[in-house]
Amino acid sequence: MTTDPYDGRLTRAVRLRTDGQTEEARELLLCLRAEFPDDAVVAYQTAWVHDVLDLEAEAVPHYRAAIAGDLPEADLRDALLGLGSTLRALGRDTEAGEVFAQALARFPDDRPLRVFRAMLRYNTGDARAAVADLLRLLTETTADPDIQGYGRAITTYAEDLDRSWLR
Repeated sequence: MTTDPYDGRLTRAVRLRTDGQTEEARELLLCLRAEFPDDAVVAYQTAWVHDVLDLEAEAVPHYRAAIAGDLPEADLRDALLGLGSTLRALGRDTEAGEVFAQALARFPDDRPLRVFRAMLRYNTGDARAAVADLLRLLTETTADPDIQGYGRAITTYAEDLDRSWLR
């Protein structure tokens, strides 16, 4: 029998957040962070609630603590995406790029990570790479038969959007 070191408080905080009671969730999570400062899952949940509350700058150290800890794989992927997205929203593009590079090295086929990296690429003036990334994702994920019919052409164009091969 496993005991819950949080006495149900972490579960309650997550439920509060998902039920839209984010301020209450934040208060409870901050108490848990003080009590369990090295707990990666508590740090991750604390980061998440700060993001939901549009307190991105306050979310960053919690994301970093979570990523440095021992998170389950799915939570690690989400924490990396959350940190990269948060840094992008804060205009800290170089740091965001480093996080997305780390995340995609670990999770190379993760589509949401690829979408968020494309948004960062656009923000940093690399619209060509952003569009190419999104075109590749479109051809990989669409169920639209009309787009599927042009999948090879779209993928080819994604490789060279300037059509230098036509000249």
